[in-house]
Amino acid sequence: MKHMLLGALAAVAMVTAAFADEMKMAVTTSFHNSGLAEVLLPEIKADLGLEVQLLVVGTGQAIRLGEAGDVDAILVHSKKAEEAFLAGGNGTHRREIMYNDFVFVGPKADPAGVAEAGSAADALQKVAASQAAFVSRGDDSGTHKKELSLWKSADLSPEGFGDWYNAVGAGMGAALNTAAGMNGYIMSDRASWLNFANKGDLALLYSGDPVLFNQYAYLPVNPEKHPHVKTDLVAELENWLVSDKAKDLINSYQINGEALFVFNAKP
Repeated sequence: MKHMLLGALAAVAMVTAAFADEMKMAVTTSFHNSGLAEVLLPEIKADLGLEVQLLVVGTGQAIRLGEAGDVDAILVHSKKAEEAFLAGGNGTHRREIMYNDFVFVGPKADPAGVAEAGSAADALQKVAASQAAFVSRGDDSGTHKKELSLWKSADLSPEGFGDWYNAVGAGMGAALNTAAGMNGYIMSDRASWLNFANKGDLALLYSGDPVLFNQYAYLPVNPEKHPHVKTDLVAELENWLVSDKAKDLINSYQINGEALFVFNAKP
């Protein structure tokens, strides 16, 4: 009986240990769809003994999860929303980790002439003028927020658009699938586009406008608001994400010889 009890206690200890170093982080679908998480997470576990459970959602939902204390940290890409998150006392600070850019994708035939656009606003004006099919994430994600801000800079509002504008309320991968099926235009982050297998007759048509810069940042959830947050593990992960090893892994991650992200965390 004594040996059985000791065995049971040992088993409980092993299970407890297995789950002791685990934290939850809400991340954007664009980050997850890039494939980078599959590179980073095993290295994080090997180096820190830390299991990071990802909740893959749009930036808006990630921020709401942080506000509710349902995650320990968030990794998102919408600076204005991030600053509002901090101003509301929901996070302790904002740490920039890496960036890529947004691109306009559309039919190779390019009926709207997006490839000849002189700016991101001009690209959207061309799509609206042609009323060619356009797919929007429509999900309050960082990508969706950026798209809406670009329509505004082009002096246009999706509220007045016809049925050529398709807000699908889905993640980046699903939205790209919809665009491929419709042979329509879409704004995507570059990483998701490069890692997207079902390209159909779509091609990258426009990029390079500085307004398409896409910064990703790490924000720990405020333990003063949610005492159960695993602050120590959150700090360990942050230190790893800004390390030289993370820099090398992020900068060297490529698809077909093209880098998907650029590390820009400050020490």
